[in-house]
Amino acid sequence: MGDDLQARRIETVKRHMALEINHDWDGVIATFDHPRYEMNGYGPVFDGEDAVRGYFAASRTPFPDQGNEVIAIAADGDTVLVEFWLTGTHSGPLKAGDRVIAPTGRSFRVRIAASFEFKPGTDRIVCERPYFDQGAVFKALGIG
Repeated sequence: MGDDLQARRIETVKRHMALEINHDWDGVIATFDHPRYEMNGYGPVFDGEDAVRGYFAASRTPFPDQGNEVIAIAADGDTVLVEFWLTGTHSGPLKAGDRVIAPTGRSFRVRIAASFEFKPGTDRIVCERPYFDQGAVFKALGIG
């Protein structure tokens, strides 16, 4: 696989992540060949544009300033792997199972990783799989 394609894929992921910070959901969707998120590799799956936009709305309601700071990024085959700090402030209602947790005003910064799968031969994403310990976010927010 050409170094040019790998470099384009890395740039696509960097652009994708920056667009998420800016809530440019049309721009994020445009980085996909088919929008899909698989949470922690075993959790909820958001498949298709409507489902992914719903995920964006649900995840940014409690953390409207959610951001990311790339630590390391590398391409391998049809995958780009990223390690980053996920940050945010709990300033909106947070749904946790059957309960809704009122904003605490507390911030979190947790280290997570994500894999971005690409359509073979292209720089278009077909799936993002973020891996993180949700308990670490709750701990940072003082939520038991």
